[in-house]
Amino acid sequence: MSLRPWRDIARRTSRKIHVGSVPVGGDAPIAVQSMTNTITGDAKATIAQIQALEAAGADIVRVSCPDEEATAALSEIVKSVKVPIVADIHFHYRRAIEAAEAGAACLRINPGNIGSASRVRDVIQAAKDHGCSMRIGVNAGSLERDLLEKYGEPCPDAMVESALDHARILQDHDFHEFKISVKASDVFMTVAAYQQLAEVIDCPLHLGITEAGGLMTGTIKSSIGLGMLLWSGIGDTIRVSLSADPVEEIHAGFNILKSLGLRHRGVTIISCPSCARQGFNVIETVKMLEDRLAHISTPMSLSVIGCVVNGPGEAMQTDIGFTGGGAGSGMVYLSGVTDHKLANKDIVDHLVGLVEAKAAEIEAARAQEEAAAPHALAGD
Repeated sequence: MSLRPWRDIARRTSRKIHVGSVPVGGDAPIAVQSMTNTITGDAKATIAQIQALEAAGADIVRVSCPDEEATAALSEIVKSVKVPIVADIHFHYRRAIEAAEAGAACLRINPGNIGSASRVRDVIQAAKDHGCSMRIGVNAGSLERDLLEKYGEPCPDAMVESALDHARILQDHDFHEFKISVKASDVFMTVAAYQQLAEVIDCPLHLGITEAGGLMTGTIKSSIGLGMLLWSGIGDTIRVSLSADPVEEIHAGFNILKSLGLRHRGVTIISCPSCARQGFNVIETVKMLEDRLAHISTPMSLSVIGCVVNGPGEAMQTDIGFTGGGAGSGMVYLSGVTDHKLANKDIVDHLVGLVEAKAAEIEAARAQEEAAAPHALAGD
């Protein structure tokens, strides 16, 4: 039994599908993804951007395939990267078939704009033949005309009806390896649509607030909407849609999940906003630490607090902590215990060294456990 029941999040039960090697839904970790903004036909530029997203921790990456040049480049792209690639398809059913043949792990489609029933059937068959999953992507800004006439305007009911209509097309062709998204730029509409959808279908759900905005405003908007859904247990994979470098979408996605205790990647820095009590320049120090520790993927916590009001208490709950004091120095805590004093001028370099050493220690222990696991099983 958890000692902190108020922190427990009971995830909605969904069936598990696979996007390439990445499981989505069921008991799988919530996957974080982004989308390239390069011209897909420029394989070199697209590969470079995907590799940057991989380095940031992306589990899945989507690329747009609007033309033959894009799908022609897809085979080279897929072979050059490690993460599963989702091909984003609209209107042209041949592009979906070509993407499946080129090695896409998933097709993002809207069955309603693919065309005739025979074309939909051909796309589904291509997905089956090549082991692709699919995502039904419903957006408030591109709902079907009949639904807009029925409901008068984009709304959660219209979005859910659209999603279920499209899901039925796949199910009627005995295709069940799909996930659904129902995105809007309006937070309340998005949340309501996902809440309704989660009650009536068991497929995995891909979360996002579409066209959320720039780096800061979009991250805040997405954090509110996705946070509400994730806290209630809804969501199996997420994308934070930002008018910014796609790498920032991955950072934002992991930070949202870390804040809810749903996934842990990299260093979580707990820091104060600073005030007149601070024993060192907190804001400047934290900024430098964030930059210097961006390469660490091992989960751990670091507290950086300006004074002794809250510093010792926060340090007791983190792997490594530093609390500002007086006379140009502060106290370093390791595993919640006071360990040694540190001069303010050495804060950044010293804490970076401690974090890197701790990360190496954790990874070495993990590797040792993994190496010992087969032997343990053999001895049972």
